[in-house]
Amino acid sequence: MALGLWDSLEWLRRLKRPATALALPVILLAVLAPAAARDDRDDQDDDDAYVIGLWGDLPYSTAQATTGVPNLIADMNTNRLKFTVHDGDLKAGSNSACDAALYQQALGYFNALKAPAMFTPGDNDWVDCDRASNGGYNSLERLDYERKVFFSTPFSLGQRQMRQEVQTAALCLGSNGGMVPCVENRRWTVGGVTYATLNVQGSCNNLCDTNPDPKEWAARNAANIAWMHEAFLTARIRDSAAVMFITQADPGWDLSDGTRAPLRDPKTLVETDGQPDGFADFLSALRDEVIAFRRPVAYVHGDSHYFRVDQPFLDSTGKRLENFTRVETFGDNQANGNNDVRWLKVTVDRRSRDVFSYQAVNVPANRTAVPAP
Repeated sequence: MALGLWDSLEWLRRLKRPATALALPVILLAVLAPAAARDDRDDQDDDDAYVIGLWGDLPYSTAQATTGVPNLIADMNTNRLKFTVHDGDLKAGSNSACDAALYQQALGYFNALKAPAMFTPGDNDWVDCDRASNGGYNSLERLDYERKVFFSTPFSLGQRQMRQEVQTAALCLGSNGGMVPCVENRRWTVGGVTYATLNVQGSCNNLCDTNPDPKEWAARNAANIAWMHEAFLTARIRDSAAVMFITQADPGWDLSDGTRAPLRDPKTLVETDGQPDGFADFLSALRDEVIAFRRPVAYVHGDSHYFRVDQPFLDSTGKRLENFTRVETFGDNQANGNNDVRWLKVTVDRRSRDVFSYQAVNVPANRTAVPAP
């Protein structure tokens, strides 16, 4: 009898050779997934509530790659999700190569998801690839490679694909020194809510670490700001009830915790920790738009691997922006294996006052501290 996809993965988890166990699930995920169905419809006028799945900063270890993430994907697939988004970092930042196998592994994961699967790059996927421990690649060449693997069409990934609007203007710096489209920046509207991904990175947004690149940062930062403005304009034109952005970096919002994010004066938005500030201009522009929009704005990111839903954004007088919510997804916790290989379920209802409601999802098969009963 032929094995089903997840039965096959269970068999693979029992293999004795870790290297083989790491490679074969990716092949199965890509090969056994049915051909993708593409959806060109824009259901912005649909008033029905729906559910989306958010995850990121995974996998960071062999155990997470061969067991944790397949368990997470299987759990997501038991839900009727409108779409999913991975907010960057396909691997650990050190001691793991940015080779072709990494991106093919991720592609297999995304295409194993039944719902449309969106992705925005993370610094571990390209910015930090110039580290010797990551293979000493050219960072921009790795980003260009990601654009080919994940963003070569205007459709999402996943078994059911969704058409997206793409930032096609040649505003980003390519590895050949010329300007190229920032095709990883995407936008889509579902059920009266506008969504957009933005290539905003950790490692000071490519202004620190091994080989800082101010020229690359300046071009991409301007492109991100332009795409962010366009998302709000689109939301106004379509009378969207809310906007959600998905990025990778935690840019730092205040002076509360320098161990997880840059320290920043919440009124001036100026970084105070002496590190290069790759985010101030973007945050200033974002704050102006959030205040002008008045409706709910969610800002999803990963980076510091600490699940939280809070409201850290203040105006220039120190008043909290009531319509803004920061959402940080679960991320790697290597010390506990698959302990934090979880996802975030978001219910979206344009008719509700706050539009978004959030539920942290434990994957039963990944529970380690307190195993599932």
